[in-house]
Amino acid sequence: MQIHVVRAGESLWSIAQSYGTTVDVVVQANQIPEPDQLVVGQALVVPIYGHFYTVRAGDSLWSIAQRFQMNYLTLAQINGINPYQTLPVGLRLYIPPRTKSNTEALAYIEPRGDTVSEAVLNQAREASPYLTYLALFSYEARRDGSLKVPPAGQIPDIARQSEAVMSLVVTNLEEGSFSGELAQDILQSSAVQEVLLNNILDEARRVGNVKDIHFDFEALPASQREAYVQFLRRATEKFHPAGYLVSAALAPKTSDEAQGPWQIAHDYGAIGGVVDFVVLMTYEWGYITGPPMAVSPINEVERVLNYALTKMPASKIMMGQNLYGYDWPLPFVQGQTRATALSPQRAIELAKRYHAAIQYDTTAQAPYFHYVNEEGQSHIVWFEDARSIQAKFDLMKKLNVRGIAYWRLGLPFPQNWLLLGDNFNIQKR
Repeated sequence: MQIHVVRAGESLWSIAQSYGTTVDVVVQANQIPEPDQLVVGQALVVPIYGHFYTVRAGDSLWSIAQRFQMNYLTLAQINGINPYQTLPVGLRLYIPPRTKSNTEALAYIEPRGDTVSEAVLNQAREASPYLTYLALFSYEARRDGSLKVPPAGQIPDIARQSEAVMSLVVTNLEEGSFSGELAQDILQSSAVQEVLLNNILDEARRVGNVKDIHFDFEALPASQREAYVQFLRRATEKFHPAGYLVSAALAPKTSDEAQGPWQIAHDYGAIGGVVDFVVLMTYEWGYITGPPMAVSPINEVERVLNYALTKMPASKIMMGQNLYGYDWPLPFVQGQTRATALSPQRAIELAKRYHAAIQYDTTAQAPYFHYVNEEGQSHIVWFEDARSIQAKFDLMKKLNVRGIAYWRLGLPFPQNWLLLGDNFNIQKR
């Protein structure tokens, strides 16, 4: 997949011609509803065999070859150029495909109500070929050790058809919010824990195609830090002999001293030593009631990953990734302004509707744009695109972490799946 950023005056026809492909191929890859209306700054993925690199100031054939892990003489031969000539800025070099890295991928899926809608099933069908784990969110633990079971419908069968396995997500959600009090009641009672773990085991066997039991206990009181580790240890002792992995979601932090209500009871080192892998929730820097900014700025994500690497091996770390962005009305007023979640596809539609050029923050590695609606209200939108997700894939390779975990299926982002498959061999279990 070649990432192309639309410039003023370009059309899909001219873009397709420059890469030796067709308009239909580009339209299908990016699910473009109005092919004759592109947005300046819009990132497109162009399916080609290999990709092209445009020479920049300071580049040499040797440095470019090093970047793409190939011999500079081979690169020169492929492009029919003298290996010792000075490369002109703007020259486009063809880079052949590289050997892909192996990775695992998890995506949360959240049916609502009492049945699984066709829309949710379609989400499972689209994503499962690119997933190791399809994580059913969520099994709500109760104070007596019982479980509130979400509908699964055909989701396990859809996962099985794509050789993905199910992950059952067990949470301390109560009436729509994470409850530290509920978690404390469970963590302080060995009897309740035994009932809960037995119920989870029975459910995993009933659902079928389950490989992982995933705990997402959030907003825990500081006093429950050690108790949570002991609970996870007890879970592994119960589930490992039955053939199940055990994983845990952890709030993002960058030091042992992090004292926020979401981070304080998540002991990276101790939990990483007990479970098979963790999902770091490396998103929501920009959030629905917070100041406008990138949802998962790569500089902040990397800080969290680097801290986690001091506490556990890379083979246990799944980087969290959002599949959505936010649209904030301006000016932002703390406690009053509330953003609206939107898909990357919807963000492009908004930019097109209001004739907004998409800009790109190179520090956060994230796209954004401003617009003014019909009522004269200013807005700013931060979202994800092919460039921002490719930057995350590059970071995963650099740090050699276990994989990526998406929150959550439901908002369309077709470029993500194409690029995921282009960068990695997805490990199946």
